[in-house]
Amino acid sequence: MRIRPVAVAVPPQPTRTPSDARVALRDSASVGLGFVPLGLAFGALCVHSGLDWWWAGLSAALVFGGSFEFLLIGLVVAAAPLASVALAAFMVNVRHVFYALSFPLHRISGRLGKTYSTFALCDEAYALAGGEQARSWSGRRILRVQCLLHLYWAGSATVGALLGSLVPAGVTGLDFALTALFTVLALDAVHDLREDLPTPLLALLSALAARLLVPGQMLPAAFALFTAGLLIRHLTRSGKPSHA
Repeated sequence: MRIRPVAVAVPPQPTRTPSDARVALRDSASVGLGFVPLGLAFGALCVHSGLDWWWAGLSAALVFGGSFEFLLIGLVVAAAPLASVALAAFMVNVRHVFYALSFPLHRISGRLGKTYSTFALCDEAYALAGGEQARSWSGRRILRVQCLLHLYWAGSATVGALLGSLVPAGVTGLDFALTALFTVLALDAVHDLREDLPTPLLALLSALAARLLVPGQMLPAAFALFTAGLLIRHLTRSGKPSHA
């Protein structure tokens, strides 16, 4: 008697999907690692400006303003009036008003989640979550990415402040670290948008005009002129796609 082998059906193995935390870590890694040298420079600059080491971590955690935090160091050291600090904060961060028009805040659930997402809306978070590749991202994934970017910045700023004493006092240029990053990003944008030069040209003209008209308040004036120029260009080119 011959026994025929019986084929046994093997149930398909379930495919493992990466966890939300791992996916968010992967999404934020490239930008977050770029935060590290900037945060280290910011923390070291705080210490060399005469501020306590904990000031860097506290500012990074509560202000989370990036370029404004570099400006804030000089304002605090100079004991600038609160009104001047508030005006500088508004002029530097007013661009976030435009970010809010297209940032997917509607995917974030809960009042607390929306509040934190609004607070943690930085340039890099907007670039990651507002792009074409992020249209399928869930609200939880967006929040995790923002939280990780926040941790990258606050953690590197604290480490930079703790290690700031190891940096020689004669080293200059730490306050230019963030400006250098934005310069590189601007050059990349010009390279990618060769047929749309008005935005970088407008930024250059705004900086030159502010330098000539109000050299003592160049940065706030340049941001004000640039913002006004973007608004005027948007109104005059309402029927065309804007790259602002």
